[in-house]
Amino acid sequence: MYFSGIIGLSIFLFQDKELEESIQRGGEIYQDFCITCHQGAGEGVANTYPPLAGSDYLLTYREESIRGIKFGQQGELMVNGATYNNTMPSMGLEDEEIADVMNFILNSWGNASDEMVTTTVVESILEN
Repeated sequence: MYFSGIIGLSIFLFQDKELEESIQRGGEIYQDFCITCHQGAGEGVANTYPPLAGSDYLLTYREESIRGIKFGQQGELMVNGATYNNTMPSMGLEDEEIADVMNFILNSWGNASDEMVTTTVVESILEN
């Protein structure tokens, strides 16, 4: 029983370290590709680019959020009670980069996610 507890703890520590590294890489990707529209603190631009900070959309529509980064997005969406209708082009990111930037966004500016976005999850999301 003690042995299995150690294994469980080491898996948790590994996943925690893996998530931490992903978040760090994702912050760099955010600086390169996302900051212009979504701003430095994830606040977005009123009536133009939705906020990522404290975003109800990100947590409720996780798969759609990943799809939007992966393939681009256009049309109406509701974020924190406000409607946005704009176009976000695909940034041309690799699946691992998308996972990293999602982990950064989901764990920054008041957002918190217990579930790490992995490359496997991003690979499984297809364009509609």
